[in-house]
Amino acid sequence: MHPAKNSLELLKSIEVENLYVRLIEQLNKDFQLANVAVSFDTTNSPVQLKKQLFGVLLNLITNQYDDYLNLLYRIDVPESELAKLMNDNLTASMEEITYLVLKREYQKVWFKQNFDKI
Repeated sequence: MHPAKNSLELLKSIEVENLYVRLIEQLNKDFQLANVAVSFDTTNSPVQLKKQLFGVLLNLITNQYDDYLNLLYRIDVPESELAKLMNDNLTASMEEITYLVLKREYQKVWFKQNFDKI
């Protein structure tokens, strides 16, 4: 796993590791399990994926807060990381939350890739 400072940097490293499609599949699985009717296309570029995820999360936090919380719980975004977000700017906070969601989903697919073989 590579440390990344932002969503796009993380997505580029995921592409290099050939885990991009698996990441999108994991996102789709977790969104479905959280009953959020959104699907991410595996043909989307990393920039498109990040923009779509950002938009979905922003919509959820502003219009469907319970679904937003359920999704974060389903994905297993660490509460300690969310608690560190101290930003009065909603857009900046959503950028960071988008990164945390992608980072957690990446961890899931990376661990499956590297430890399911054992």
